[in-house]
Amino acid sequence: MLSDLGQGMSLWVALGVSVVFVAFFVKARLNYLGIPKLPERNSSAPPPDCMVVVPARNEESTIARVVKSFPHDTVIVVDDHSEDGTAEAARKAGAGVLKAPDMQAQSIGKSNACAAGARVLRSKWVLFADADTWFEEGFLDAAATAADASGLAFLSIYLEPDCVGFADSVLVPCAVALYFCGVSPRGDAAGLFNGQCVLVRRDAYDFIGGHAAVNTSVIDDVKLAALARRHRLKFATARANGLGHVRFHPDGLWSGFERNSFRFVMVSPWIGIAIVIAAFVAALWLPVLVWLAMDKQWIALVPFALLPSAVLGIWYGNPVRALLAPLGIVGMFFVIANGFIAAITGRQLEWKGRAL
Repeated sequence: MLSDLGQGMSLWVALGVSVVFVAFFVKARLNYLGIPKLPERNSSAPPPDCMVVVPARNEESTIARVVKSFPHDTVIVVDDHSEDGTAEAARKAGAGVLKAPDMQAQSIGKSNACAAGARVLRSKWVLFADADTWFEEGFLDAAATAADASGLAFLSIYLEPDCVGFADSVLVPCAVALYFCGVSPRGDAAGLFNGQCVLVRRDAYDFIGGHAAVNTSVIDDVKLAALARRHRLKFATARANGLGHVRFHPDGLWSGFERNSFRFVMVSPWIGIAIVIAAFVAALWLPVLVWLAMDKQWIALVPFALLPSAVLGIWYGNPVRALLAPLGIVGMFFVIANGFIAAITGRQLEWKGRAL
């Protein structure tokens, strides 16, 4: 009888893990869909008074794509002490190139570069875009129009991730789903603010001190939004609606996601904890699957084995790629756990040769 009870326990545990697993990722999808889309561009409208600043450090392989995706003579690349051919590649692509000034003590390279780029511009709008992003025609029109119509001073734009190669296809969709387990447009709006692509109204940006005011923060994007809120300036987040793309961490997925995990805890302990718990629950799938197999619970084992692919399939894009979801949840658990431990223990991480 005790043996039968022990065998039945694996079924109850599998059911409990399934319910919590589904709840987390349904919530994540609702959080994602709660972010409004950029409106379709108006082709008859005059071009916006907007210039683009791209901070770049060792981005020789990606910089040309982002520069060429914007209208001619709208992009300034700030070369953040690169050790490769970033500056020359940016010039050949048509960008103006500015060398970032030396960093002050405890300053962060990206904020330092963004501040230097904005300092030389006088356009009504300034778009800050990472070097691993690229955009479709009409993106600037759509972003500036949406910000203007809503009376926004700051607009963070969530870009569609692009997966290149096996590692990207395994980890990136799961990473995005876990991210939205922690952040929500109905929760802390500043915590959702992402610095990959940020449009600012120049006068409001100058008023709060711009990136110079957040130059020592690892979470400079979130701090910008917090400053805007403190000064009662409107800010928001929108989805790119097919007009903007990003490839996550082309120079190293592990270190890039580890850095992001570190940042989540810095943004908010609750966001970090929610993401860690979601990653842990997802990773429980594997030992519970093994338990079901050991108990010979074959009828339950089959649907449970398909659980990650079924629930995360919408993030992976198609049924074939969705079969990679089990690898994604196991891999992301170790990445996120390592970043979380680094944050709570004070262990220092490096990004592009610099300590965070």
